Amino acid sequence: MESPPLFDLKAYLQSKQQQVNDWLVRLLPPAASSRIADAMRYSVMAGGKRLRPVLCLAATEAVGGRTEDALNTAVALELIHTYSLIHDDLPAMDDDVLRRGKPTCHVAFDEATAILSGDALLTLAFQLLASPNGTTGVPADRLLQVIHAVAAAAGYEGMIGGQMADIAAEGNRIALSRLEQLHLMKTGALINAAITTGAILGGGTAEQIRHLEEYAQNIGLAFQVTDDILNVEGDPAIMGKAVGTEESRQKTTYPALLGLAESKEYSSQLVENALTALQSFDQKADPLRAIARYIHDRNR
Repeated sequence: MESPPLFDLKAYLQSKQQQVNDWLVRLLPPAASSRIADAMRYSVMAGGKRLRPVLCLAATEAVGGRTEDALNTAVALELIHTYSLIHDDLPAMDDDVLRRGKPTCHVAFDEATAILSGDALLTLAFQLLASPNGTTGVPADRLLQVIHAVAAAAGYEGMIGGQMADIAAEGNRIALSRLEQLHLMKTGALINAAITTGAILGGGTAEQIRHLEEYAQNIGLAFQVTDDILNVEGDPAIMGKAVGTEESRQKTTYPALLGLAESKEYSSQLVENALTALQSFDQKADPLRAIARYIHDRNR
């Protein structure tokens, strides 16, 4: 499954990632030096695909909006994602020592600093979402919709609820339907919010947003299925983290339930479903189409 040759996804990703990184540097400049700021910056600037902010910006473009109107939200989503990774890596959670090829926050600093830096990143995200800078052209009701959507996705009915369900399921064999619901919350909720908020900020119609939500649900699951596959057969040197960790924690995964070959087929089907959801969009949605294929084909 390869991206269409006419669209240069690599150049697109690099351009959007640079926009996001520049904004993050302005938010957390090197001059702002304190233990908490250093820990926040260490985790945020450790690399990563910036998938959620890129999806937010791409969804804005897909409905004909201006990416500058969505940049605050895109960056806020990355702050929330990074906070969740810091907390997921803690000894009380997954107890991981590597993230993106570097020591995790609690290893590089300490547990208390890691907890506080995660809290601070979450708070900074909502400070940014509520900031009037960069959103002067967006109606206030749209901004409220966006804040509500992001809060719901990050909360106990979304990402946090999914993480709790994941912990509760350790050591238990769970059904495929329950596994999918878990990941629609843990991984999919923030991906869905990225795409939905991008479309809202871009002035998308109700029908466009409905189709984009269908796209988001499918790529959110595809992302997790591919993650599970990579945890079995990925290269730790490329991924920047250990593999085989899900099995050692006795977690139910798609390969464990379906088998490796069947999981790859399922990921492909989810991507095809996502592409079908974009049929009514023109070439402005080409970045979203290419990202769907990339989610399936990635090696980290």
